[in-house]
Amino acid sequence: MSARTLAELAAELGGVVVGDGSTMIRGVAGIREAQPGDITFLANARYSSHLAETQASAVICNREPREAPLPLLQVDNPYLAFQRIVRIFRPEAFRPPPGVHSTAMVAPDAVIGEGASVGPHCTIEPGARIGDRTVLMAGCFVGGKAAIGEDSVLYPRVTLREECLVGARCILHAGVVIGADGFGFAFDAGRYHKVPQVGNVVIGDDVEIGANTTIDRATTDSTRIGDGTKIDNLVQIGHNVVVGRHCIIVAQVGISGSTELEDYVVVGGQAGLAGHIRIGRGAQIGAQSGVPRSVPAGETVTGYPAVPQSLFKRISAYMQKLPQLFQRTKALEEKVEKLEQHQKESVR
Repeated sequence: MSARTLAELAAELGGVVVGDGSTMIRGVAGIREAQPGDITFLANARYSSHLAETQASAVICNREPREAPLPLLQVDNPYLAFQRIVRIFRPEAFRPPPGVHSTAMVAPDAVIGEGASVGPHCTIEPGARIGDRTVLMAGCFVGGKAAIGEDSVLYPRVTLREECLVGARCILHAGVVIGADGFGFAFDAGRYHKVPQVGNVVIGDDVEIGANTTIDRATTDSTRIGDGTKIDNLVQIGHNVVVGRHCIIVAQVGISGSTELEDYVVVGGQAGLAGHIRIGRGAQIGAQSGVPRSVPAGETVTGYPAVPQSLFKRISAYMQKLPQLFQRTKALEEKVEKLEQHQKESVR
């Protein structure tokens, strides 16, 4: 692993060194785990107290003036800078070499781009297209007429069903399923009848999808995931859902069919969204919320059923007081009962 001076790193990141620019950096680590020779980062003021305790040789932070017992590398976005430094000291080590593995099954008319890598036991069906420098790791399946853009990475056992499209520079983690049938059934004569799901899934550029997430194909037309959106593990996205650009969807979220998320929406873990609603641009959904109706742009909602966050906080505060309120109500009821009994005795 090559070493860099703090000044050299600052030059690469467009940052400013406060302290000894000749400090040698050999690795990266979290602020509590860092050892001498490591550089760490401070992106949240909550962790400022750790500056006095960390064993790191330097810390990446924002450009606000601060006192620290170690050299600082000041940048506009500490978290982003840290990610770039991680790649400097820990470059991608396990990228498979270009080529098609001998155990892969590739249809004669499938198109494999220049520099692409198709791993062991992959299956690529007729009419499929794999972009330049794209990587398919072991056991991936690409259905007929499906397509993947350039520089994308599919980790082991990803399934991309027929006619579904994945953009450029996407990352699909192990076990992702794109284009399974949407959950559509019509009830008649005492039984359910399957509604054909003949649409597809269209995923934009620079999308990342976590392990074992499923995105269902549309009944007709397309289920869509916009450019730059990041989806965590174990998320279920139903048929005909439209997710805008640069959204964040955290683990175990469920989004019912035909719901639309506009750009820059954030959905917290384990939230559930009903079907046929719209979540406005920049809205935020709290973790474990149940969302039965549309949410305006910029609104933050939480709870079950989800309500504006300010109201939810008040409701939560009242709930903490319920035991005391119960006791007070019980005491008042006893007093009223005694007064009523006394009044009856007085009348007699």
